[in-house]
Amino acid sequence: MATLNIKDLIKKETPLAKGHRMCPGCGAPSAIRLALMGIDFPVVIVGATGCMEVSTTVYPYSSWRMPFMHTAFENAGAGISGVEAAYKALKKRGKIDRDIKFIAFGGDGGTYDIGLQSLSGALERGHDFTYICYNNQGYMNTGAQRSGATPRNANATTSPAGSVSRGKLQKAKNLTEIVAAHKIPYAAQTSLHNPVDVITTVKRAVEIKGPAFVNILVPCPLFWRIDPAKQSEICKLAVDSKFWPIYEVVNGEYKLKYNPKQPRRIEEFLRAQGRYAHLFKKGAECMDLVEAAQRETEAEWNEIAEKCVNFSWH
Repeated sequence: MATLNIKDLIKKETPLAKGHRMCPGCGAPSAIRLALMGIDFPVVIVGATGCMEVSTTVYPYSSWRMPFMHTAFENAGAGISGVEAAYKALKKRGKIDRDIKFIAFGGDGGTYDIGLQSLSGALERGHDFTYICYNNQGYMNTGAQRSGATPRNANATTSPAGSVSRGKLQKAKNLTEIVAAHKIPYAAQTSLHNPVDVITTVKRAVEIKGPAFVNILVPCPLFWRIDPAKQSEICKLAVDSKFWPIYEVVNGEYKLKYNPKQPRRIEEFLRAQGRYAHLFKKGAECMDLVEAAQRETEAEWNEIAEKCVNFSWH
């Protein structure tokens, strides 16, 4: 993969035009712009129903400066499969004479849950495409409900914190590991706080032959109850507390891309977000749950780290 020249990249026309209707301060448009910034091929986009789709394709307008196809929540994987298969057939017949790349975007609700079977099928069939999940850890498009990506103890509208429970009871599923289990050429996690890593990760995913998957941690300021200006800071806390490992799996080989030399406590990451405020309410603190989250985070980190060929313990 060629070395990126950031100065050249920022001069390129953004594939996602200004004037979309995402919430002020939302990080998802930034994640998508970064994801597409380093790609030098013509691209066709398929978008699952979700915040990005409903806010960038309000009829009769579109914020996309490239071909874009909207699919339902549950079938982005099938949609991108069909487009890629049609392209291969047309190219074989000599009706298309250039290389085109195919990317599907979906939020965590449309990826972890509703669209998982469709994504799994596309990965198993080996279509040449990249699926990018902009992961804000909940169903934001329909009112901040919990999803399969929502962490344990988070306060969501369908897992409310109160006298009966302390937010979501279940741990988040590890979709990156589920995807990696399909033995595809490339799967990776990255975070909005590191723009260069988002660009290079997606560029690598797109340029690898076969199915690829990139999971980008992107806060929703409304759901996470944070100042939008602190998105990068909180993503960095997620990474430095080992809550969100930054790693990639290339043809089955795990590589840890970032290992915090001075790991932060998970408490710092939780305290920075209003969706966990109930854990720290004065006089009713739930420090037992915070300590349990610390143990769970360390255990999950160790599971990933032990698979990585370039990991070293500090």
